[in-house]
Amino acid sequence: MTRVAAVDCGTNSIRLLVADLDAATGAFTELDRRMTIVRLGQGVDRTGRLADEALERTFAACREFAEVIRELKAERVRFVATSASRDAENREDFVRGVVDILGVEPEVISGDQEAEFSFTGATKELSGRDDLARPFLVVDIGGGSTEFVVGEEHVRAARSVDVGCVRMTERHLVADGAVVDPPTPERIAAIREDIEAALNLAEETVPLEEARTLVGLAGSVTTVAAVALGLTEYDWTRIHHARISLEQVREITGKLLASTHEERAAIPVIHPGRVDVICAGALVLQAVMERVGAHEVVVSEHDILDGIAWSVA
Repeated sequence: MTRVAAVDCGTNSIRLLVADLDAATGAFTELDRRMTIVRLGQGVDRTGRLADEALERTFAACREFAEVIRELKAERVRFVATSASRDAENREDFVRGVVDILGVEPEVISGDQEAEFSFTGATKELSGRDDLARPFLVVDIGGGSTEFVVGEEHVRAARSVDVGCVRMTERHLVADGAVVDPPTPERIAAIREDIEAALNLAEETVPLEEARTLVGLAGSVTTVAAVALGLTEYDWTRIHHARISLEQVREITGKLLASTHEERAAIPVIHPGRVDVICAGALVLQAVMERVGAHEVVVSEHDILDGIAWSVA
């Protein structure tokens, strides 16, 4: 067994996984998994730069993670950064800060690499199940981008497109510095138009219509699942591998789009950092399910973070 630490720094959140892994047998023992909403991608779509306050929030989380990694004595550490830091012109400030705190350089990976990690993390546990048809379509709805990956045991095709819950919220649901609540039909239509265009791009590379099992990853999907399951508090053991129907996703998305910030904040399973962006994230999930003809989505709590850990092991 190798004790590894994996850090996934995305547009909306930064997450840590420390685990004992055996690459030969597939044995996996989770020691610590945590997430902090840092909104690193704040304003990147508009300014092209990482905001100073966003960097400081991210560095504060890194300092917390560094203490956990030291306490658990992880032998190997890998830090992967995704969409927001790919797009930012001042990404070197981000890199220097992470190196100073954690002692490792963040790898600003491509969308294709991101997709491969997501697929590995999401499907490693599912590969032996005979109740799920192949090929899998893994959809990772992030803050700045969404990854589409089709494969059986290994990746066959992958594509990353610039549609995510934060990017769509900032582009279409913000007016005068505040999120419009509830969004107007015109703003919702604009988001849908962007999503459909992104799905067209994804289909140029990934045969979406060949998918037989849709596997959904990341906070937008798990939050919709938590609401669908009627949870009063977030319970990953209930959410992991839950099957949520298209009808449930449509119903929840409609209710979210008709709600105010205060009404969404009152739903206990919606993390405070997702209250403003969950509407756009749910819209992405619904559009994907409708495009591929999926009657349900299999929700996975294991995703790119687990894929990063396996790559270290």
